[in-house]
Amino acid sequence: MLSQSEVDWRRKRKDSLKTTRCHKKEMPSRNHLDKVGRKKKKKWTEEAMERALIEVKSGRCTVRQAAKEFGVPKSSLGDRVSGRVTPGSRSGPAQLITSADEELLVEFSIYMSKHGFPLTKQQLVSFASSIYKRQHRRVAFSKLGQTWWLNFRKRQEKNITIQPADNAVRGRTTCVRKEAVDQFLHLLSTVMDARGLRDKPHQIFNCNETGFQLGRKRVILPKSASLGHKATPGSRDHISVLACFSAAGEEIHPFIIYSKAYPGGVCYKTQGPPNALYGWSDSGYINSDLFKKWFLKHFLLHAPKERPLLLIFDGHKSPINLEVVETARNEDVILLCLPPHCSHILQPLDAGLFVLLKQRFAALIGDGCATDTHFAVSKKEFSGVFKGTYQVAKEEEGVSIVKEGYRKCGIYPLNHFAINEGHLMPLHSMCPATGPSLSASAQGVHNEGDLTAAGSSLSASAQEVHNEGDLTAAGSSS
Repeated sequence: MLSQSEVDWRRKRKDSLKTTRCHKKEMPSRNHLDKVGRKKKKKWTEEAMERALIEVKSGRCTVRQAAKEFGVPKSSLGDRVSGRVTPGSRSGPAQLITSADEELLVEFSIYMSKHGFPLTKQQLVSFASSIYKRQHRRVAFSKLGQTWWLNFRKRQEKNITIQPADNAVRGRTTCVRKEAVDQFLHLLSTVMDARGLRDKPHQIFNCNETGFQLGRKRVILPKSASLGHKATPGSRDHISVLACFSAAGEEIHPFIIYSKAYPGGVCYKTQGPPNALYGWSDSGYINSDLFKKWFLKHFLLHAPKERPLLLIFDGHKSPINLEVVETARNEDVILLCLPPHCSHILQPLDAGLFVLLKQRFAALIGDGCATDTHFAVSKKEFSGVFKGTYQVAKEEEGVSIVKEGYRKCGIYPLNHFAINEGHLMPLHSMCPATGPSLSASAQGVHNEGDLTAAGSSLSASAQEVHNEGDLTAAGSSS
């Protein structure tokens, strides 16, 4: 015989099971959810909507009659009649980026491609996100997503396409393609001829970064001390210096970049090179934000007033952002990117000045290992020692070495045969390819003078891409 409490418990249990079964029967299937979530294809045209709107506004028929006659939704027609929806507007959610801004983004991609900066998908989405943030400053937002990217590709399929990007083998001298070097020198020649820079070395600049590893020093020890060298007390910080010189040997004051944080106090500024710029990053190397700071607040301030200016640098190490390119175009500064993995044979400052600077730096701190990249000096002391080191760049010896570096790289005077052929791979030697990337639409170029239109508006006509296999964009034929 069950007690009354057990009977009540069983009754409640039975009722709960019935409710659960009912809910399971009412749950829609996965296929049903997929069908509900699909976007319905619009079965009416804007022309039909316009004719129906005219009929209603003229008073010849009602909204219901016009919707039935022209085959358009009554609710959509009613929204246009009442003014809640502007006639001709697109259906669906509002665009994240306006059509005008998207056209500017395509033009920006074309400009970058033509000047040796082929964009990756991540860079293009980042630039688009920057445009969105400028228009919606009060909205919490990270970046545009995959859906926007896929829709953008579909809308711009006539202007951009996807193809694999070349990937160089590890080791810079292993995979320097002659085609890439020839294409860069051809582009450089086109720019110089179009902008009249053949005989203006003071308007041609190269900026490059060199690093100093701090906190280690090799010393002679007894054999019982085993390793034969030890690290001196102190941190093992990395400091980079961004140097910039013209083909005439004229300098832009250096940019010193510390790792993780500035050294304590202000002595690093007062003891350092005059008018130098200082910054820091987690790695101690330049990044996009630091390059923006250097270009906007330092290079444009100290560069000659003559225009145009040509700035050659390795944009693959320090990717530039949208604001830098816009400012460069407005200031008539031509940004020209070196091909990837070719900086050691095309960077004028790598060709001699940086070796001299490190030799002088090692001599000033009393380190006999002039070829060693590790120096026993602290963060606070670095700028003071580098001030004495940097004086050599202003002396006659340093100026002549800078000019010689430009000559060895074939940049000024422009010489396609100045580069040692032993550093180049033979023609048509290809490196392994990586994943998909954007490439230019297969259009020929007939007006190479358009490649140098840095200060003018970009033409939407198709251009041949100079860095094959990289992420790039080209306009459709006008």
